[in-house]
Amino acid sequence: MSSSPPDPLPTPSLPSDFRTLPKAELHLHLEGSIAPATVVSLAARYGDVVDEATAAARYATPDFSAFIEAYIWVTSYLRAPEDYALITRRLAEHLLTQNVVYTEVTLSVGVMLLRKQDVEANFRAIREAASAFEPKGLRMQWIFDAVRQFGADKAMEVAQHAVDSRNVGVVAYGLGGDELAVPTADFRPVYEFVAAHGLRRLAHAGEIGGPESVREAIELLGAERIGHGIATFRDPQLMALLSERSIPLEICPTSNLCTGALARQRALPHVSVLDHPLPQLLRSGVPISLSTDDPAMFGTNLHREYELLPQMGLRTEEILRVAAAGFDGAFLPPAEKSAYLTAFRAQAAVLGLL
Repeated sequence: MSSSPPDPLPTPSLPSDFRTLPKAELHLHLEGSIAPATVVSLAARYGDVVDEATAAARYATPDFSAFIEAYIWVTSYLRAPEDYALITRRLAEHLLTQNVVYTEVTLSVGVMLLRKQDVEANFRAIREAASAFEPKGLRMQWIFDAVRQFGADKAMEVAQHAVDSRNVGVVAYGLGGDELAVPTADFRPVYEFVAAHGLRRLAHAGEIGGPESVREAIELLGAERIGHGIATFRDPQLMALLSERSIPLEICPTSNLCTGALARQRALPHVSVLDHPLPQLLRSGVPISLSTDDPAMFGTNLHREYELLPQMGLRTEEILRVAAAGFDGAFLPPAEKSAYLTAFRAQAAVLGLL
């Protein structure tokens, strides 16, 4: 007598009301939010014909170097302030669908300067576009980002622009690009300069580089948050350091899969979200916030990133801790940060999640 196979185990899922919680997102590139439909519109402004399928295919990158090439391609259509205004509006509209109430958006100012654009005009257009969404409940602040492979002198140019704009919404200075391209120590004077002028400091590290990249960002640059930092799991002493100093990691799981960063850190040819070290890092006491990085390019959104967490084995209380860390790790004055956290916890309590 044969028996039927057992029913498959249900896929772990978020509590049904989790989507309605207010959220913060801290690792989000404006240029990486350009959806294929927006690429079509931008290209048409400059006489190019690009269809959505072509744009989507360019975004389907197998590794980090291919991602960089796709990023260069899509940003080539950002040529004037009105282009930046358009993508800011589209991003803000998208964030509201995710119940994001606060975000710190990274701008590739190093790329603007490379293309000899007017950074102040671009940023003015970005701010004006974003301001229309504050009455709708979305506050956007900004991080000016340099490109590591362009070198320290170019990074200092970005730093000067960041300092000049620190009173109009720029809260931090960051360093992105290929973290293996130029020694971290080369950028130490740049970070000392921005710190002396009151800007917060962060850096992409431990995405494709090893744990030493994260340690250098902290010890040489004074980084107060780390973009990605997934290599940290390979060094227990580094995990302890981040926990002790309360230095958050901005974790972007889908990005880590799409760029091949996770496979590189695990030294495996194929990986899934189950291989992500986020649970290990969180349970070791490292502050973890969740982000999308380049959501349009990776075909994700913040809700989808949170839906991955129960699949990784996180319990509801751990997921809530990750969500709260988005506010707790924000570069905000203590009173403003406390207000966001109070509202978040109040809503979680109303929903019975606390």
